[in-house]
Amino acid sequence: MSYHMKSAPELRQEMTGIERLSLRVSSMINHPLAQTQRWVLVHRLDTDGDAEWDEVMGLLSETPELDLTFNDDDSVTVRWQRSSVEARDDIIVEQGSDQGAPF
Repeated sequence: MSYHMKSAPELRQEMTGIERLSLRVSSMINHPLAQTQRWVLVHRLDTDGDAEWDEVMGLLSETPELDLTFNDDDSVTVRWQRSSVEARDDIIVEQGSDQGAPF
C-alpha cells in the first residue's frame, strides 16, 4: 500500500496596481515596433487608480532618457532616442588591444 501526501494548495499572489501598470508600460516600451519607432502611446485604463498612475508616470518622468508628453485625453506619449552602447554606464565595452586575435 502506498501513502500519498497531499500538498497544501499554493496561495496565489495577486499583483498590485502599480505592478500591473508597470508591467504593461514596460511591455509596451519593450515591444519591437516601439523599439523601432522609439515612441509609444500609453493609455490610462479604467482599472488604473490615480495613485498608481501618478506613481508610475512619476518614475518614468524621472528617467533622463525618456521624454514624456501628457496628452489632453489622459494618455502619455513616451519618446526616447537611440542610445549608443558607449554612452551607457551599465555596459562595459572592451576596447581593442594591441595584440592580434588569439586564433
